[in-house]
Amino acid sequence: MNLHLSNNKIHREIPKCFNNVGNGSLETLDLSHNNLTSAEHLSMRNFYFLDLSFNMLQGDLPIPSFSIHFFLVPNNKLSGHISSSFCNASSLEILNLSHNNLSGHIPKCLVTLPYLKTLDLQMNKFVGTIPSNFSQGNSLQSLHLRNNQFEGRLPLSLTHCKQLQILDVGANKIRGEFPNFLEALSELQVLILRENKFYSAIYRSNTNHPFSELRIFDVSNNHFSGSLLATYFKEFKGMINVDYVASGLNYMENKGFYESVKVTLKGYEVELVRIITTFTTIDLSNDMFDGEIPQVMGELNSLKGLDLSHNKIIGPIPQSLANVTNLECLNKLTGEIPPELANLNFLEVLNLLENKLVGAIPRGKQFDTFSCDSYEGNLGLCGSPSSKACNQDEGKLPQPSSSTNDKLGSGWKPVALGYGCGMVFGMFMGRVAFSIGKPLWLIRIFEGRPKKQAKRTRKTTVPNHRRMT
Repeated sequence: MNLHLSNNKIHREIPKCFNNVGNGSLETLDLSHNNLTSAEHLSMRNFYFLDLSFNMLQGDLPIPSFSIHFFLVPNNKLSGHISSSFCNASSLEILNLSHNNLSGHIPKCLVTLPYLKTLDLQMNKFVGTIPSNFSQGNSLQSLHLRNNQFEGRLPLSLTHCKQLQILDVGANKIRGEFPNFLEALSELQVLILRENKFYSAIYRSNTNHPFSELRIFDVSNNHFSGSLLATYFKEFKGMINVDYVASGLNYMENKGFYESVKVTLKGYEVELVRIITTFTTIDLSNDMFDGEIPQVMGELNSLKGLDLSHNKIIGPIPQSLANVTNLECLNKLTGEIPPELANLNFLEVLNLLENKLVGAIPRGKQFDTFSCDSYEGNLGLCGSPSSKACNQDEGKLPQPSSSTNDKLGSGWKPVALGYGCGMVFGMFMGRVAFSIGKPLWLIRIFEGRPKKQAKRTRKTTVPNHRRMT
């Protein structure tokens, strides 16, 4: 028997009468989006599906029955630990305990459940290390551990999760080198390592076609260093030639439940409560990467977000990025701004602050919508919307001159220099003379007084010139 009572105004405790509905044959109960504060009197004996999400449940976490398949209690105020009794629920497929106040360690037996497809523990206060005993042949497709206090390293046993599509361990205290052993997960589409303590360069193993399905790659706010690995980006086939028409407006889901992750999108940190299957982004910000931006990034023509800000990246912006026609967010790159980028019709966010960019700011299409705030701190840029006008050769490096130019240069450059200096000196002396009121010495010079007198007069005026200077 099924009973759906979501989005009502049921409050306080769950009525005891639910235990007698259908003479105890109630298998599906949906009480989500209400104002319940306690599940104390609810019997868990026969439930196949139980959804208590988005209530105000307090106290300890209810323990589901061994026969339950779907147990959902996210977005409540539950506290305490996960009891080892959860491991008796060997039929569990979806376990969502996210957005509560749960703490303690994860029972190791939890990651050995054979049918578990989604384990969502994000936004709690769990501590310790991630269990290292993921079983071979498990069914796990999504693992959400974001915003807890996990420490240690990512376990190598994650390679047993051959069906894993989403791995989100962001905002913890996990450390270690880049986990390139995850290349073995051929179904992986979302990899989020942001806000941890990872370090060293990102390097690949000997796996053929690593991360070929990856669409969200976020390693921001760590201590990764070294150059950007072009061989990795070249393998991100999930970001190339996406057919938006054929894909339609579809979302990543598991057994009918939408997956959610948190990303930085268009300069803001947002939680995607539904991940559209065509969404692609790379976030490498706030690390220690150096070197140049690989040209191969221009091959990721379905990329929507690219953030390389707050690194040590140098060199020009690759012209190949003009091929990324669906790009909506481009943050903080270095070098010159290729005019071809003006053809990015979908570009909505541009952040090039505090770099050493030079030359003219491209005009046309989306670039005409960006204010001067997008370019602050780049003294070498010119043209609208900046206040600096562009000369004809603005931003160009000096070219070696030929022998003919050298000969011409030896003639006109001293003349121009002398003319400029003479004009400045003349204006200055004129100001000095007329400020005295009676420039008689100057009149005598031009009236034809002897040179000796003129020299003597200049000697007496030089000290005055120095004092005024």
